[in-house]
Amino acid sequence: MAEDTATVAGAAPVAERVDPHEVSIDAPEPWEPWETQLVGWSVGIGIAALIVLGTLINIYLL
Repeated sequence: MAEDTATVAGAAPVAERVDPHEVSIDAPEPWEPWETQLVGWSVGIGIAALIVLGTLINIYLL
């Protein structure tokens, strides 16, 4: 198996060799509008839940 890897890597020109540890990142994909709305609603619901539950805990447990 090492011989196959060496043969394949050795046959390619220097410019075409790719380090397996390097990650080429192209431009990020644009967010869809529904994804943005989903994040907004999730954050809003989370904040509202913190306020409501914090108030209930303060009234009944503390």
